[in-house]
Amino acid sequence: MMFAVAAIAVFIAMVLVLIRLISGPTLYDRVLAVNSFGTHTVLFIGILGFLNGRPDFLDIALLYALINFVGTIAILKYFRYRSIGGVVPVPSDPKEEA
Repeated sequence: MMFAVAAIAVFIAMVLVLIRLISGPTLYDRVLAVNSFGTHTVLFIGILGFLNGRPDFLDIALLYALINFVGTIAILKYFRYRSIGGVVPVPSDPKEEA
């Protein structure tokens, strides 16, 4: 019974985070909301695995957590450097050229 209440609470928190994702005024608010939604999804998968008696759901939740982390880092890197892979151009120092 207690885990069912926890699942409902996490689901409500996921809905609230989706509202924040849509209404976030800045890009960083939206990225934080996506990351928070991923964290809530991991919790929800873990709780559902416990409720259904399926401990292998925890493996899925851990894999999703890793994908969520790497995805967040990739999004932030893209918006900072406008590139995900490759060489990042370094500004030259005018003192070294003289």
